[in-house]
Amino acid sequence: MLELIGQKAGLKVMDKVFLITGASGGIGAAVARQAVQIGYRVVLVARSQSSIQTLADELGGSTHALALQGDTTQWQDWEQIIALTVAHFGQLDMTLANAGVVKGAWSFYQGDATPDEWREMIMTNVYGTALTVRAALPELVKTKGHLLLVGSVLGRFFLPGSLYSSTKWAITGMAETIRQELRGTGVRVSLVMPGRVDTAFSEPDDNATPMISAEDVARAVLYAMSQPPHVDMSEIMIRPTGQYD
Repeated sequence: MLELIGQKAGLKVMDKVFLITGASGGIGAAVARQAVQIGYRVVLVARSQSSIQTLADELGGSTHALALQGDTTQWQDWEQIIALTVAHFGQLDMTLANAGVVKGAWSFYQGDATPDEWREMIMTNVYGTALTVRAALPELVKTKGHLLLVGSVLGRFFLPGSLYSSTKWAITGMAETIRQELRGTGVRVSLVMPGRVDTAFSEPDDNATPMISAEDVARAVLYAMSQPPHVDMSEIMIRPTGQYD
């Protein structure tokens, strides 16, 4: 199926370089595996060097995958990540801003206050995404590349009392403002909004709607990337069949 995606779009992806944040597991790792399968070279970014190095080795080593430890909320880390990417692969063509966390109380009103956990979530989900974009864009403009942001269905529908949902609304707004800013550069901007995904973030709930897998979301990401350069798939919402919000 992945080979067919590339063939139908007439893609030449063997020389394309794809940077993925939050690559140590879940959606990020699934995207990396599928991207390498159809010929992309990938740069894996996460806070844990051991996890992404294991994945890079699985994907064929430094010829196909470069593992770079870094904190997306630290600008000095980003300066090094971009420099090492270009030094190793020579270019940057696609970037997936995927790193995110769920932390702290789910309510603004009830339960214990969790200021430190909230700070970490806001910094990672919003500030970290903004720094990812700012660091990657100069190289993406050079290659007329593709910027992809992982948002959420909760960035389109309100979840009462949820600060996490609010951070995803920030990503929804960020994606559109970036897309408008980049008119005329040839860079495409896609917002991918998953519903309930079966990852480490998911909490067991017998009453919850069915879940999709990280691999399902990865196929949506690769589908957006498979479109010809003149087609900008601005938004993709992907939910389990039957999810009501």
